[in-house]
Amino acid sequence: MQLSKNFEPAQVEQFWTNRWKEQKYFESKPDGRPAFTVVIPPPNVTGVLHMGHTLNETVQDILVRRARMTGYNACWVPGSDHASIATEAKVVQMLREKGIDKNTLTRDEFLKYAFEWKDKYGGIIYNQIERLGCSVDWSRVTFTMDDHYYEAVIKVFVDLYKKGMIYRGARMINWDPVAKTALSDEEVEYREVQSKLYYVQYKLDGQEGYITIATTRPETILGDTAICVNPNDERYQHLKGAYALVPLINRRIPVIFDEYVDMEFGTGALKITPAHDINDYNLGLKHNLEVIDTLNDDGTLSDAAQLYTGEDRFDVRRKIAADLETSGNLVKIEDITNKNGFSQRSNAVVEPKISTQWFLKMQEMAEPALKAVVEGDIKIHPGDRFLATYKHWLENVKDWCISRQLWWGQQIPAWYTPDGACVVGETKEEAFKNLSGGQWTIDDLRQDNDVLDTWFSSWLWPSQVFKGITEPGNEELKYYYPTSVLVTGQDIIFFWVARMVIAGLEYEKEIPFKDVYFTGMVRDKLGRKMSKSLGNSPDLLELIDRYGADAVRFGIMIAAPAGNDLLFDEASLEQGRNFNNKIWNALKLVKMWEDNTNGVTLDDKNADDDFAAKWMRNRINEARAEVERLLKEFKLSEALKTIYSLIWDDFCSWYLEWQKPEFGGATLNSKLQATIGFFEELLQLLHPYMPFITEEIYHQLRAQSDDLSVKQFNETGVVDDRIIAQGEILKNVISAVRDARVKNSIKNKESIKLYIQAENRSDYEALFSILERQLNAEKIAFTDATVEKCINVLVQKDKLYIETQTELDTTAQKEQLEKDIVYLEGFLASVEKKLGNERFVQNAKPEVVDVERKKKADAEEKIAALRDALASL
Repeated sequence: MQLSKNFEPAQVEQFWTNRWKEQKYFESKPDGRPAFTVVIPPPNVTGVLHMGHTLNETVQDILVRRARMTGYNACWVPGSDHASIATEAKVVQMLREKGIDKNTLTRDEFLKYAFEWKDKYGGIIYNQIERLGCSVDWSRVTFTMDDHYYEAVIKVFVDLYKKGMIYRGARMINWDPVAKTALSDEEVEYREVQSKLYYVQYKLDGQEGYITIATTRPETILGDTAICVNPNDERYQHLKGAYALVPLINRRIPVIFDEYVDMEFGTGALKITPAHDINDYNLGLKHNLEVIDTLNDDGTLSDAAQLYTGEDRFDVRRKIAADLETSGNLVKIEDITNKNGFSQRSNAVVEPKISTQWFLKMQEMAEPALKAVVEGDIKIHPGDRFLATYKHWLENVKDWCISRQLWWGQQIPAWYTPDGACVVGETKEEAFKNLSGGQWTIDDLRQDNDVLDTWFSSWLWPSQVFKGITEPGNEELKYYYPTSVLVTGQDIIFFWVARMVIAGLEYEKEIPFKDVYFTGMVRDKLGRKMSKSLGNSPDLLELIDRYGADAVRFGIMIAAPAGNDLLFDEASLEQGRNFNNKIWNALKLVKMWEDNTNGVTLDDKNADDDFAAKWMRNRINEARAEVERLLKEFKLSEALKTIYSLIWDDFCSWYLEWQKPEFGGATLNSKLQATIGFFEELLQLLHPYMPFITEEIYHQLRAQSDDLSVKQFNETGVVDDRIIAQGEILKNVISAVRDARVKNSIKNKESIKLYIQAENRSDYEALFSILERQLNAEKIAFTDATVEKCINVLVQKDKLYIETQTELDTTAQKEQLEKDIVYLEGFLASVEKKLGNERFVQNAKPEVVDVERKKKADAEEKIAALRDALASL
């Protein structure tokens, strides 16, 4: 088979995807091996994989593939989240386009449309996961609205209700007027916005004068039930027992006194609107104030507002400002910057609203979850950044509002009698049994319309994907739980990570995962968060079509230090594609050796003295040990850089050059077989990062009895430091002599004689045969003295003398040597200055001082050697 000029990924990716699925390599069943379990953070069923997902799934696949190749029974469970708010919004939009109003449908009719929508679009994200090369177990796909999962969520609700952890009550909550649902505190995103501060004066009732307040939300004035000032504020002492009139509607409200008010802020007087601000609500409770809710669920003004009924809150803000000016109540308007809360799902400005909702008590449940991380049972990577965030949230946790005013999701298992009594049960029948008194029939019960927060289902994910809630203690759960590592984004520490720990400890009495790896935020190269509105979020499938899945995986991992934000640039994908082609060309080179027209020589008497093979063996051992250490520390990007350098620099640029057959000569079989063996090891090391090209080349190299994706790593061999050091000498000498040829215009085809003046000659002896070929040297010999009329080169402490057939221009040599001496003298002066600083010598660690002293000694030796070389010219 003739190999293409460059690696062509499309057919290769399709072939190996099919092959791996046919062989069921990624399907996991409990056996005698240790389990390595990962559960995918379930992406929204509505969505497509953005670059953050791409990073997340790639990291997981690297860890899972690596585990599968190191003796573990790797199980990676895929799935998706029903995403109640986002999905319901999409379905409502789809119905609207068909001319159907959700409000004209029954719940069952709406859910039928929702499941049809999910079946049509829900598979897109799975296709993207597969195209990326993710080695998930497709036999275990889980959806958070699957029957068993729905049952688990209901069971947990009922259990926590019976334990007294879940309650229903009227509280100030966050309200999304677009989605028309309650939100938890964590679903509100605060952003700085440009606003206006309206100064409004309220006429005092029964006396002359006004009291002035400042507000950014003048539309809420219509719900005011008091004005509050600080009892220590001298400006308002005369208003004790006074009343004021709400502008435009003349409602009579009291002036109250409370130390909550900051006398220095604004006018020192606050309008109190208990229905629309959490602090006002608390003051209202304390002072027994009336609560007037002036907003409807859709953000329009209610009948209680008396004015502007049915008009949007922001339209009213503009209108009331004009009306207040006309009435003489508007004093002035200032431009300010303040923070507004936005719904993470709909992007609507959130309204504080008093609403009857279901809540879960969190403080007691949070304590074991905090302890698990603080005491190290769960390790967070990178811990220095995210441990504090996790701790802060759990130490300051509030009760969780778990009800949502939607139809798509798990319907709350609470039923109401006609007189308003509430009873909870997993089914209507169970609820009826729990009902006290006999005046109602089962048909009289009406189920709560609300559904549970999406996160109330996904917090059970590590357990319920193995049916831990619905089939407690089953064999799969015992084998796969707790999972090995959770890879997720830092933005859902509160929503998901901490809550999964809480649920795991509550229901499995065990942590749900041992390690948590937080990926950074993927931003564009200007540092902006990727979003559709900015048009800076590329389409994953388009990137794969253009560069190949391996190049995309490489590109996003090479720039992704653990936990830090990643500045995504397609240039890194081009680097990945270039890397693909580099490895592909290495394959073509090895195939050329194999098909050498001058034959392959089987008898190689010097095979045991093959320094290049010994060096490559040790470099692979050294790099493997480094990669293993980095992966244990979850430094995946750094590990990839180590592998990249090993393949691109050490294998392709150096080793293959050293081993290639002589011009017109036969291929030495020992070198060929050693090269193929090393190539296979390198492909295996790279495979978790770039699975398609490595699997393809592995099979192109020679007939294989196994596939690379399940090939087990051998133990890492020991490293011979002397051979590694000799390899560095070899590379340095070759580079130095080639550089000298260029500087002195000595053509490569012109042979040279090389004399080496070295302290340790034994380091060089094994290198002569490679140096002769690489440098086109007709003679290499050791010398104890300076060799006249040569090009002088310094490599570390050793001196090289290059004798050429061309007459040398010593002027250029002298200039270069003088430049080198000046540079080193400047370097030496800076080191001596540091060592002459008594504070540095006394306070620095001894090993740091020793490094500086070694720098000084090395610089002095090099300067002396360069001066000798200069003198010889």
